[in-house]
Amino acid sequence: MNTITLPTARVSDKYKAGVQPYAAQYYVPDYAPLDTDLLCAFRIQPKDGVDMIEAAAAVAAESSTGTWTEVWSNQLTDLDFYKAKVYRIEGDICYIAYPLDLFEENSIVNIMSSIVGNVFGFKALKALRLEDMRVPIALVKTFPGPNVGIYDERVWSNKWERPLLGGTVKPKLGLSPKAYSTIIYECLVGGLDTTKDDENMNSQPFSRWRDRFMYAQDAVTKAMAETGEFKGHWHNVTAGSTAASLQRLEYVAELGGKMCMFDFITAGFAASADVFKRAGELGLIVHCHRAMHAVFTRQKNHGIHMRVVAKWLRLAGGDHLHTGTVVGKLEGSWNETLGIIDLLRDRRVAAQPERGLHFEQDFAGLKPTWPVASGGIHIHHIPDLYKMYGNDAFWLFGGGTHGHPRGSRAGARANRVATEAIAAGQTLEHAARTCPELREAMELWSGVRFDVES
Repeated sequence: MNTITLPTARVSDKYKAGVQPYAAQYYVPDYAPLDTDLLCAFRIQPKDGVDMIEAAAAVAAESSTGTWTEVWSNQLTDLDFYKAKVYRIEGDICYIAYPLDLFEENSIVNIMSSIVGNVFGFKALKALRLEDMRVPIALVKTFPGPNVGIYDERVWSNKWERPLLGGTVKPKLGLSPKAYSTIIYECLVGGLDTTKDDENMNSQPFSRWRDRFMYAQDAVTKAMAETGEFKGHWHNVTAGSTAASLQRLEYVAELGGKMCMFDFITAGFAASADVFKRAGELGLIVHCHRAMHAVFTRQKNHGIHMRVVAKWLRLAGGDHLHTGTVVGKLEGSWNETLGIIDLLRDRRVAAQPERGLHFEQDFAGLKPTWPVASGGIHIHHIPDLYKMYGNDAFWLFGGGTHGHPRGSRAGARANRVATEAIAAGQTLEHAARTCPELREAMELWSGVRFDVES
């Protein structure tokens, strides 16, 4: 009769069946974060009766190596090395350090799956928001960053001493490709540097993408010939599949276009990585629309702050990113918007609590991304926009171009003259003396504001 020999290895004292408090392993207040750690600042609102330390430790555990109970398989790895650690709690903000080895190189998708995954559905939390993230230089260097960025686009366009100007075609939906191109031509001849498809202009029955791209690029070519300036149109290559987006990207290049746009959030960061890579190979600038962001960035106590998304987008390789305007029709405070602008343009950004920046972020030589102001702006907003953005910015006037009483060409001229005047240190009133289009726009929109009472 065979006898069975039982294992003689001693069972770890850490292994005890049943539910164990997260704080026992994942709250490490004496931990000093390493330069290679990925750091996160979470705003946490525990459910009634749940301790803040335990709630913070639960976030750290479940976004790294932990689960709801002690498991025997913990003995098969160096848990202390791989686990995330809550190292500081200040009010409702908890700071968590994640070891570098938890993340795949050059993958925003993996960062998102880890950091903003299941933890946001925890019953123990009433609300959770990722306020900021410090991506370590070692990980930053695995990302490509923008292909073109700010300086190279200025070289291409030979336009230096002012913000670049664009105009979203309006109405955004319903126009035939030829009618669409007529509006593009009027805007470009009037003085805008570029025009743009909007986020939901893809390939609907009234405007199939191939026809629209062709007519639009014809309008760009004609406007460049007449004005002697670099012009462009941001063709929206977003589609229902990555393969279709890449096909549209290739067609833009075949037509001689230098610009495309992409709805990077609705398409996803995996698709974005493919689009950005191929755009770089084709020599195209990618303008990134943030459609859908407010679904998870707008609430103050739950979701992901837009500043984190801005960091991810710069790492992944977007050349332009919408940031909001403060003065326009979209939500966003002045200080928070300034913080996002810094994250897009600067090589190294210091921690600035007043702007919501909890950590220093070094982008380690990645090219900067253009901050884009768009959403309900018109010529009376230009002085404030210039105070906020300075020269290296891209301003999009949709209704603020096409709503001019004498049409899109006149609206474009008003925006161009106003921008050049403010960038040169003049006033709108001074510039309007010799520009009737600007005078008319100032009169039309003199009382238009988007302030909403609390």
